[in-house]
Amino acid sequence: MQSDHPPHKPAWFVTGTDTEIGKTFVACALLHTLRLAGLSAVAMKPIAAGFDDSGRNDDVERLLAASSLQPPREWVNPYAFKAAIAPHIAAEEEGRHIELAQIVAAFAQLQTLADAVLVEGVGGFCVPLGRTHDAADLAAALKLPVIMVVGMRLGCINHALLTEQAILARGLPLAGWVANRIDPAMLRCSENLAALRERLTAPLLGVVEHGTTPENAALGLRLPGQAG
Repeated sequence: MQSDHPPHKPAWFVTGTDTEIGKTFVACALLHTLRLAGLSAVAMKPIAAGFDDSGRNDDVERLLAASSLQPPREWVNPYAFKAAIAPHIAAEEEGRHIELAQIVAAFAQLQTLADAVLVEGVGGFCVPLGRTHDAADLAAALKLPVIMVVGMRLGCINHALLTEQAILARGLPLAGWVANRIDPAMLRCSENLAALRERLTAPLLGVVEHGTTPENAALGLRLPGQAG
């Protein structure tokens, strides 16, 4: 599927093989990679669940801190839910509906501000957003190539291959993937990495070591189109 967005305005949808596998960390690192390439870059977290009493969400704050610009928060995070639970449940409890069109409109506004935009999904690729749509539908509505974050831990090969299948089934290109070493004690990590490289159709954009910072991780990441 071809993107409707102009080629001089690169944008990607960042998804993960599961929740809590470092999507936000990798998105922040990619923002720094974009900035090192001389581009102004902003991130979007369309749906965030889990806010403190001051109305702040940790993921949103980290993405804002790593961005080149500070856009209006309603563009960066159109849907904010207080409880740190599945978004469709949080929305139902608050009597709200997640409208994909509102997110697409906010994304278009962000594209007017920056050279590049990263859109971080919520949870895994197929997390429900309501009774009739899910995070995969959001990626499809945005018509963006996908960057997949693979949390390197036991079971990651199966999760990565299933996620790739889901991405391709929606007609979206998998632009690349990032191996994030979330489990420093993982056995045979290099062998698992090799198995993923053999089986995934997209290029490896880089390996993020455990305990590093987004700024340091950025130095080892390549942007889609730059990977060999």
